[in-house]
Amino acid sequence: MQIENKSPGKDVTEDDLKTKFPLAARQKPGHRSRFTVAGVEFGGDLIPVFAGPNMVESEELIVTTAIAVKERGAHFLRGGAFKPLTFPYRSASYRETREQGIEWLKTAKREAGIPIITEVMEERYLDLVCEVADILQIGSRNMQNYPLLTAAARTGKPIMLKRHFGCSLRDWLGAAEYLLVENNPRVILCERGIVAPHTHRASSRFLMDLQAVPAARELTHLPIACDPSHATFWRPWVAPMALASVAAGADAIMVEVHPDPQNAAVDPLQPIDFDAFAGLMTSMHRVAGAVGRHILQENPS
Repeated sequence: MQIENKSPGKDVTEDDLKTKFPLAARQKPGHRSRFTVAGVEFGGDLIPVFAGPNMVESEELIVTTAIAVKERGAHFLRGGAFKPLTFPYRSASYRETREQGIEWLKTAKREAGIPIITEVMEERYLDLVCEVADILQIGSRNMQNYPLLTAAARTGKPIMLKRHFGCSLRDWLGAAEYLLVENNPRVILCERGIVAPHTHRASSRFLMDLQAVPAARELTHLPIACDPSHATFWRPWVAPMALASVAAGADAIMVEVHPDPQNAAVDPLQPIDFDAFAGLMTSMHRVAGAVGRHILQENPS
């Protein structure tokens, strides 16, 4: 018996594509957005990599990391100065570096010659963050903060929109439409894990929804990134899920990298060190080659 599928997705209808998020919707088979940020193309054969620590802990750490990840092939440095920490309590190490962190990111950008992606959490800090950011990251908790989305889009900066861990593809694309309707076409979607009744270990908060990559590609022309570090919350699983993301069709990869992962100020269970990142870049490049794409500019030896 043949099952008839009358809608383009589980919770997305033809009417949604035409009236709810027509700008985000794919117009025809093969319709893919391609654009360049800081000389790096998204939506093409290259799979750009964002790498760096969860939090900008110090100037020395972020400069060292920026140089190290660039040498190993990363296209962008990621690092949070403004962080949506889960709990309100702060300590000398577990804190946001905020304005000071932005200054340290500026130094890292200058010293390493690498573009920056960093999170913006509040509209009042947009101008400050835009001074250093080549891409603005909207974190999962702010995915449906529509005033922030509108204000961020109006800066003209490229934006990476992380999927909230409890939202549907319909919600995600609806949020992307808030960016696109402001005439800002350089939008990247990012899958970073979903909640589930149970996971695989006590420390695991999310599950990597790899099906979201091909599912979203059926509906939208926007590039789709994956963040296996936040999705798995567990260092040994980052590399396997990064490789799986590339094979599944991800257009960019975000990886948490730290010079001393076990002593990272935020989420020490998930970052990988510089040597592991170098190996992962080589492995991802090989997997990318198998699907007709690439990550490194030159073939690794």
